[in-house]
Amino acid sequence: MATLPQQVPPQPQFASNMPQVVPQAAPGAGHQHQPLKTAHLSSVGTEIGIFKPFIAQKSETLILTERFGLSGDSFRIQNLEGRPILQVEGKVATISGRKIVRDMAGNELFHIRKKHLALFQTFYAEDSKGERFFEVKGKFALLGSKAVGTFRGFSGEEHRLTMEGNWLNSKADIVDEATGKTVATINRKRWNARDLIGGQQTYQVTIAPGMDMALIVAMCIMLDERRNEK
Repeated sequence: MATLPQQVPPQPQFASNMPQVVPQAAPGAGHQHQPLKTAHLSSVGTEIGIFKPFIAQKSETLILTERFGLSGDSFRIQNLEGRPILQVEGKVATISGRKIVRDMAGNELFHIRKKHLALFQTFYAEDSKGERFFEVKGKFALLGSKAVGTFRGFSGEEHRLTMEGNWLNSKADIVDEATGKTVATINRKRWNARDLIGGQQTYQVTIAPGMDMALIVAMCIMLDERRNEK
């Protein structure tokens, strides 16, 4: 007797109009800032700074993005690859407009404050014990803006960094007075529609090998504070 072929049960048909699962973009992925043309800075030679873990090992470009919240304006700081470097939290309720700078493990590095009753606009950084170790003082400039930052380095020697910007405060160069070398450049990215509406600022900061990135970030934030008060 011939064997009848086995009947294969019909497979269920999926409707072509069933909802498709679409991968969701990460929060903020649609608002990535396109970097400006990055500069390449030469090594400063002997390391300059205070915070050894933040000495740039190569010409490093950081993106500082301002964020507003109930507690004040803060900054997200990352490199061009998107790796977080530092976090800065604003404290709007304080008289000096204090900002707290931490590493990505949450360890407090220093505070940024404004010095009151100063002839020229002055900002300073202090440690958790209230000891001042870095001061940036505004100077008179016929065109643009100028400020000088002073601190003592790893061996106790005094360093003076001059920061000069254009009249729009959209660009500044930071130069080591002792050597005349440019240790960092700051560019404020302009005409971003979302930033213009929210009043937020984005800075692109390029730092020379051998320079303390944390100190340069502090100078950039002080530049932003000066701009906000004009």
